[in-house]
Amino acid sequence: MENKFNLTSEQQILRETVRRFAEEEIKPKVRELDEKEEFSYELTAKMAEMGFLGCFIPEEYGGSNLDYLSYIMIVEEITRVDSSQGATVAAHNSLGIGPIYYFGNEEQKRKYLPKLASGYLWGFGLTEPEAGSDAGNTKTTAVKSGDKWIINGTKIFITNASTDVTLGSTILAVTGTLPNGKKEYTCFLVENGTRGFTARPMKHKMMWRASNTSELILEDVEVPEENILGKRGDGFKQMLKTLDNGRLSIAAMGLGLAQGAFEYALNYAKTRKTFGQPISTHQAIAFKLADMQMQIDLARTYLYNVCRMLDNGQKITMESAIAKLYCSEVAHSCANHCVQILGGYGLMKEYDAERFYRDQKILEIGEGTSEIQRLVIARSIGCFDI
Repeated sequence: MENKFNLTSEQQILRETVRRFAEEEIKPKVRELDEKEEFSYELTAKMAEMGFLGCFIPEEYGGSNLDYLSYIMIVEEITRVDSSQGATVAAHNSLGIGPIYYFGNEEQKRKYLPKLASGYLWGFGLTEPEAGSDAGNTKTTAVKSGDKWIINGTKIFITNASTDVTLGSTILAVTGTLPNGKKEYTCFLVENGTRGFTARPMKHKMMWRASNTSELILEDVEVPEENILGKRGDGFKQMLKTLDNGRLSIAAMGLGLAQGAFEYALNYAKTRKTFGQPISTHQAIAFKLADMQMQIDLARTYLYNVCRMLDNGQKITMESAIAKLYCSEVAHSCANHCVQILGGYGLMKEYDAERFYRDQKILEIGEGTSEIQRLVIARSIGCFDI
């Protein structure tokens, strides 16, 4: 890929390295893993060896010490080949490692981060059966009992939370009521294997079939005071900050999927012939491919700019929402065009177009639906300050 996005030489080399890894190590296994709905421990270990599971944390914690843009490009290039492996990397870095690195104390960082950068995984327990977009409706509670906290509740759709290499999950819980009558939220670090804590895989998914999606059940789970992440009552702020950054990784997944669908459709259109000509020469097909290229370039330009803002310490609440919203809708558009260009073949599992089409849908739902992103943007521009 030509350097028209102002990448450094190191970033260009990184992109080429990740793309080669995705093509050589991931691509040959994608269809089988998707069909079997199987999480790959082998690929996860290889991605850890490549430094993909500790992208932006410092070397002192076992990380790769990359800037956020470089991390986003890793997610993008992996997802170009397989969304399931992209989801494993994106969720682990942004939602697993992120909260511990940004909000944990030194003891928590040194206890968990080196392991999480080396191949172990961590989940982010936010979503509940009745608390998705309405995170304020969280029902999970944590009650203080002496020097312990007793946690009860259920989390759902949690990525990376129930594998054999999962160490634990960050759990958002209600810990009281504030003077203004609102709920007090606190995050706790809960390790797998803790008594009363059950983590089980969720199967029969339409998308990301080779990633691990989990239901977490907490029944009188006891954790010590030192398992609080940051300070008591900071949970909701931590969640919002985590989602701001995490939305960029979902945007990267949308961008990567769009790129993969575009390249697949373009290659097919150049080789498939109708009426004696490659279908890429027919205007109806050529214009679809032109639209895909335009949307991808615009999405990449904006997403990379927001990553640079984050690397410069700027607030990105609105910008991350725009990036996530736009890139997920570009993924939808490109996957749809890809299927249309392949025609009947695009509906068959032997062709990647079918998987691109299935995998893109979650990007408009996970880590804040497209409707919630529009709400975040509307709030940011003052629509409700009347």
